[in-house]
Order: sequence, then structure tokens, then C-alpha cells
Amino acid sequence: MSIDIASLQQRLRAFSAERDWDQFHSPKNLACALSVEAAELLELFQWLNDEQAALAPKDPQFAERLGEEVADVLLYLLRIADVSGLDLNAVVERKLLLNAQKYPAEQARGHARKYDAL
Repeated sequence: MSIDIASLQQRLRAFSAERDWDQFHSPKNLACALSVEAAELLELFQWLNDEQAALAPKDPQFAERLGEEVADVLLYLLRIADVSGLDLNAVVERKLLLNAQKYPAEQARGHARKYDAL
């Protein structure tokens, strides 16, 4: 399955317009809502150790809740990009290039150090 980002953003635009929510969808408000949704995603894993967290998505009830939170985060990200006029293809490609420069494979392989500590 692949996601058609432009189509999804159009559906979100229509969803918001049908409810007269555009008045509330400033980039700041959407970023706040995204933060809340990301916290709800994190809350699912909050008290699990690493092993439990790795196994949790195998439980159908957990997987359903996880999917809902992941979808919420994605939808808010898409809405922020749309309202802000960002070209997602361009910003994602640019960020991937920047990350490749900041984290060269030969220096970053096998550890989680930040780029300024490589």
C-alpha cells in the first residue's frame, strides 16, 4: 500500500472546511495538537521496558491503539505542511540529504551519537 500525500492533504482540507475548522488551524495550533498526539503515542509505551515495547504491537488491541495514534501524528504533520505551504517532497528530500551529510555511514554506523559528536 502506498499513500498519496497530495490526495490525503486534499481530503484533510475538505474535512476541515466542512467543519469550519480552518479558523483554528494555524500552524501554531496544529503544532500544539501534533505535540499532544505525539505525547499520546508515547504514552502507549511509557511504562514498558524495551522488550515489552517490542512485543506490544503484536497484541491486536495495542496495535489498534498504536495505529490510531500514529495516524493522528501523520495527519497533523500533513495538515501543518499544507497550511504552511510546504512542498513535502522538497523538504523531505532536502532533510534526507542534510542527514546524510551530518551522519556519514562510515562515521555513524553502529552508535547513536549526535552528529556533533562524530
